Amino acid sequence: MNADRQERVADAIRAELAAIVQREMADPRAKLVSVTDVVVSRDFAFADVYVSSLAASDTAAQGDLVRVLTGAAGFLRHRLAARQALPATPRLRFHYDELMERGPRLEALIEATVHAQRPAGAPDVQ
Repeated sequence: MNADRQERVADAIRAELAAIVQREMADPRAKLVSVTDVVVSRDFAFADVYVSSLAASDTAAQGDLVRVLTGAAGFLRHRLAARQALPATPRLRFHYDELMERGPRLEALIEATVHAQRPAGAPDVQ
């Protein structure tokens, strides 16, 4: 399969899933969910769906969110199939995307390291 096509399909699935989760899921634990990325397998059998949420502030809440979405995977896949013109709708596997929380921490660590290695009196370059 063409990698560009794989990426286009993943982007389409991401957009559709985001809309379905926001508009059609009744479970309040799935509110404020962002679908951050989708990676489709080469054979379209699986789609790894990465999500984050402002409401999932700790590891337990993040795990609960993934369990809720995994439990609703059949419903989400069915709704996705109705909206997409794919030969086969992939099975959905949900993962919590920790990049949203890790990003600012990593940026702060990098900045602290750069600042610590800068010679005394050297100007800050941004």
